[in-house]
Amino acid sequence: MRFYPTERIGLFIDGANLYAAARALGFDIDYKKLLQLFADKAHLVRAFYYTALIEDQEYSPIRPLVDWLDYNGYTMVTKPTKEFTDASGRRKIKGNMDIELAIDVMEMAERLDHVVLFSGDGDFRRLVEAVQRKGVRVTVVSTIRSSPPMVADELRRQADVFVELDDLVNSIARMHQHQKHAAGGSGNGNGNGDDIAQGSR
Repeated sequence: MRFYPTERIGLFIDGANLYAAARALGFDIDYKKLLQLFADKAHLVRAFYYTALIEDQEYSPIRPLVDWLDYNGYTMVTKPTKEFTDASGRRKIKGNMDIELAIDVMEMAERLDHVVLFSGDGDFRRLVEAVQRKGVRVTVVSTIRSSPPMVADELRRQADVFVELDDLVNSIARMHQHQKHAAGGSGNGNGNGDDIAQGSR
């Protein structure tokens, strides 16, 4: 990763996208380590984390993570999911945070030298282009080592720098997950929401 010690950086984390990418690579993220990694490289102005929450659940498995991040240096941006029925009568839940993330990036751009976007969503290509026209460098963090790749090719091309998430495992993985990853394992693999809730420590 290329950062200058005096440059102002902001982290913009698409929570669902980053979680899916890390899971595809077989590890859980230690968000304290992630924050420290970038704070050590440059002047970290703000770290945003975006996620949708299901409000009518008695217990949300992601709530402990949201609360922990909120108390430990992250700016949380959340909204309730929306429930709808599709054409075939199946119940669906929608919780897209793209607009919220895009607005925050544009508003923060004049206060930043470098935007770090944790997402592989190709819908952000135009956002990246718009921020670059303001003179801000953009690094995209995602992975091409999953099957299929989690990052859209057009987003990867547009970014000034693409950082492979798998290359950050030694720096940001939870310790027991890192040991399994290094040994060729694939994490605990149970795939339930508790993994998210535990991923912050």
